[in-house]
Amino acid sequence: MRLSSFDYELPQELIAQEPVEPRDSSRLMVLHRDAKLIESRRFREIIGYFEPGDCLVANMTRVIPARIYGTKEGTGAKVEVLLLEQKDGNRWEALVRPGKRVPVGSRINFIETLSASVVAVAADGRRLLDFYYEGDFEELLRESGEMPLPPYIKQPLKDPERYQTVYGVEEGSVAAPTAGLHFTGDLMERIRSMGVHVAFVTLDVGLDTFRPVTEEEIEKHVMHSERYRVDDSTARMVNEAKKRGDRVIAVGTTTTRALESAADGEYLLPSEGRTEVFINPGYRFKIVDALITNFHLPKSTLLMMVAAFAGLDFTMEAYRRAIEDRYRFYSFGDAMLIV
Repeated sequence: MRLSSFDYELPQELIAQEPVEPRDSSRLMVLHRDAKLIESRRFREIIGYFEPGDCLVANMTRVIPARIYGTKEGTGAKVEVLLLEQKDGNRWEALVRPGKRVPVGSRINFIETLSASVVAVAADGRRLLDFYYEGDFEELLRESGEMPLPPYIKQPLKDPERYQTVYGVEEGSVAAPTAGLHFTGDLMERIRSMGVHVAFVTLDVGLDTFRPVTEEEIEKHVMHSERYRVDDSTARMVNEAKKRGDRVIAVGTTTTRALESAADGEYLLPSEGRTEVFINPGYRFKIVDALITNFHLPKSTLLMMVAAFAGLDFTMEAYRRAIEDRYRFYSFGDAMLIV
């Protein structure tokens, strides 16, 4: 399938620069796959599309303050580090800018009690850093780091918690699972009280969230792997819903990747590991019956997953409608429900 099939032009003013308040006041586009019907609602009205017995599954990862600024020892040159993933112990995979001026052996000082050295450089420019610190690393990161907002968001974030979901507890991502940003604690309670079962997975969102596909034949694209975990409780809840004939509703593309990666036929296995699954049109979904998502970048793997779920033509029609109706796009934008 050609990459150009997933391209569209978006006016810059439709790229959301800040979240709306309250969270569930964002707009919601509802896509009915069978009827090819599109509705416009507010996100808080999503509860009207749930039914008792449904199983709602969300990604409970939290974003770490992964962007930190320091200086190169010896020269004082400014260095920007974007942490990508913790490896062994104090070793992290990261992007470093300006990379060419920070070769292997370089030392970077962040604050008095936190520094790092470059120990390896990969072919794609990623670096391995060994960190040296006094005290608690997570506390030092919160003290010296910033939320790694996507490059298309130009305004500083007033409240870092608005780039976190209300249910996130497992720190490890460098980007938010943005479909979950629309939920409030009250809305989650209302969903539970109507008989919807709520379960969680963990998938640590990585760099590919920011990167569009460049291969003209999309099947040649290779995903970077991401860590995920599906525990016994979630597998049991999802499988019970499947056996009853009730729906599994995934909150976001990251939740969908975790669920589909842990699938064993039409049921879910408790599992933990890494996934490189690339879901694009032609994929047969095993677990997910409905999908909540945001509006995604052109030529992105996230848009391709939505097209795999809703159909390419229907998806691109919905995007054209969203542009005409002035929906807000990307991380802090509006939401889509596909049923």
